[in-house]
Amino acid sequence: RNHRQRGRGPRIVAIGGGHGLATLLRGLKQYSHNITAVVSVADDGGSSGRLRRELGIPPPGDIRNCLAALSDDEALLTQLFQYRFPTQSGGLEGHSFGNLFISTLAEITGSFEEAVAESGRVLAISGRVLPSSLHNVCLVADVMMPATAKEVRVEGESHIPESPGKVKRVWLEPSNPPAFPEVIQAILAADMIVIGPGSLYTSVLPNLLVPDIMDAVRASRAFKAYVCNVATQPGETDGYSCRDHLRALETHVGSGFFEIIIGNDHCEGRLPDGVDWVR
Repeated sequence: RNHRQRGRGPRIVAIGGGHGLATLLRGLKQYSHNITAVVSVADDGGSSGRLRRELGIPPPGDIRNCLAALSDDEALLTQLFQYRFPTQSGGLEGHSFGNLFISTLAEITGSFEEAVAESGRVLAISGRVLPSSLHNVCLVADVMMPATAKEVRVEGESHIPESPGKVKRVWLEPSNPPAFPEVIQAILAADMIVIGPGSLYTSVLPNLLVPDIMDAVRASRAFKAYVCNVATQPGETDGYSCRDHLRALETHVGSGFFEIIIGNDHCEGRLPDGVDWVR
């Protein structure tokens, strides 16, 4: 009965990346199976970055985490998908089995998006996982350096948190990558859109910086919520309050995106008219 109820659940689009989105999906699947996870493709570090550079595919790591999170049975098969080869594994060192599985399927099918869809069928996921774009994008940041009080340009998602300065803004290069069409369809058909939690500048914003996605979220009649991180992230949001997170989002994508912001007991500060805290 519960399975049937979830199958008739609301159409939810969750936008983000990293471990924050995967954690959210584990909770959402208890209420609905009509979930679409939209995942950033800006990752250029670790196993994902290596596969991206060597095979010319979008980074599979965050997509893999979301597939595992939406699996109906996070037992042996999902553990296998999440398995990471140890340091003594030669050329496989640092790779996860799931990343290699998705990459291999992309070679066999000739399509990264089909490889993700097939992986979802293998894991019997509740919902679907979509890349925000299939375009090869680079995340770039202007960072204010504390020693010189000058802004420097930092290229690459994995390098931005390592910079000692304060992130002022981020953007994609190229600046107008096409969105994956199914993402736009899901956003416009959604009953609810949830943005975050996740790394503000390197997981959440890279999705919204795809112009078609930003326009679709704004045009959608869905109920829109932002889940603010419960902790700050070194190298990105040191010292940020919930209001600072929202201010950074509005700087990049404009105001009027959300009806509700979900935060912890430390959230404070005046919000724009029409937006409420939920703690």
